[in-house]
Amino acid sequence: METLPEQITLAHGAGGKQTSALIHQIFERHFKNTLLTADDAAVLPRPEHQIAMSTDGFVVSPAFFPGGNIGELSICGTVNDLSCMGAKPLYLTCSFIIEEGLEVERLDQIAASMAETAEKVGAVLVAGDTKVVGKGQADQVFITTTGVGDVVSQNPLSGAKAAPGDAVLVTGDVGRHGCAVLLSRDEYGIDAQVESDCAPLWKPVSAALKAAPDLHVIRDATRGGVGTVLYEIAHQSHTGIRLKADAIPVDPSVAGVCGMLGLEPLYLACEGRMVMIVPQEEAQAVIDALAVLPDTQGICQIGEVTAEEPERVVMETEIGTQTYLPEPGTELLPRIC
Repeated sequence: METLPEQITLAHGAGGKQTSALIHQIFERHFKNTLLTADDAAVLPRPEHQIAMSTDGFVVSPAFFPGGNIGELSICGTVNDLSCMGAKPLYLTCSFIIEEGLEVERLDQIAASMAETAEKVGAVLVAGDTKVVGKGQADQVFITTTGVGDVVSQNPLSGAKAAPGDAVLVTGDVGRHGCAVLLSRDEYGIDAQVESDCAPLWKPVSAALKAAPDLHVIRDATRGGVGTVLYEIAHQSHTGIRLKADAIPVDPSVAGVCGMLGLEPLYLACEGRMVMIVPQEEAQAVIDALAVLPDTQGICQIGEVTAEEPERVVMETEIGTQTYLPEPGTELLPRIC
């Protein structure tokens, strides 16, 4: 077997023995399972219910950040998109675009993180693709993941189902992933310890579906953060959303960084947080079910859906006044992907 060098070369994407060595020694070693194929397509058992399918590209810079890396992020992103549709993640594919010169050790760490994260939710990687491009044509590594899940939720979940009187829940403190990535670039000279909240969330979703049979909406607050998600739901359902500023959980370090840079934590990306819209009578059951799970211990209610101010998000401030939460513009900062 060809021994891998310390860095990826263009030959690793040429389809010859170097490519074979890369696949066998990195990807096959970490992703190995009975369904992983060396053929042109994976042949898979049929899920029991309807299927959900999602795909996403990941180009985060830097590829390694406090609390995670692009590999873990790529699995969490797709797993969580499936989970938010009430689908248990089953099968994943991945496509790599690798820049010439990437350290093989770092690629190995990325692949190991992907396998470990998928295993947490019982999903398997079944097929993939690898391309290598020249220096300057990519930022170390880009990953695209596609996932298929089994829709186990008895009621369809959709932003259009939010209804006046519903409780608005968030499953933990907001804005940590965006803040962690921003600080890891070391462009501002800010000394703050912030780790990404990156996590796969099928287990909390499964618990929420059992606790609240009539749960209306689940969204993961990724790029654009909680604020963008709330506006998307308000537009879909033609309702208003009223938030209480003092109920929104923000880590003190994140709040400090945002204060210095003039950023709104509600618009910073999360990678392990969900917004849930649930009938008020079922809200406490969801909070109780998720508060005992490691990735959702900070779940709380931050507001409610209203018939007033349709398609607007209103913030009740700590001093009792009301203001509109600005609708996100064309460019959300910091740009993290």
